[in-house]
Amino acid sequence: MLLEPIRGGCSDGKTCPALYRTDRGTVVIQGWTVTDPEALRQLSLPGGEQAVEIPAEMVTEVLGAC
Repeated sequence: MLLEPIRGGCSDGKTCPALYRTDRGTVVIQGWTVTDPEALRQLSLPGGEQAVEIPAEMVTEVLGAC
């Protein structure tokens, strides 16, 4: 899989959420792992899936550029 950065990076030099476009027509999202038990219960994630959290402005910024 080839990854092309769409949006990411932090001014403080720490690891930050990021969005990547793939050569498979999908998007990979790097974010903070959701660990809150109540949130995970509400999501009811099937095996092999995980939830990550990213700032909402990242999504709106990328969608506005499409």
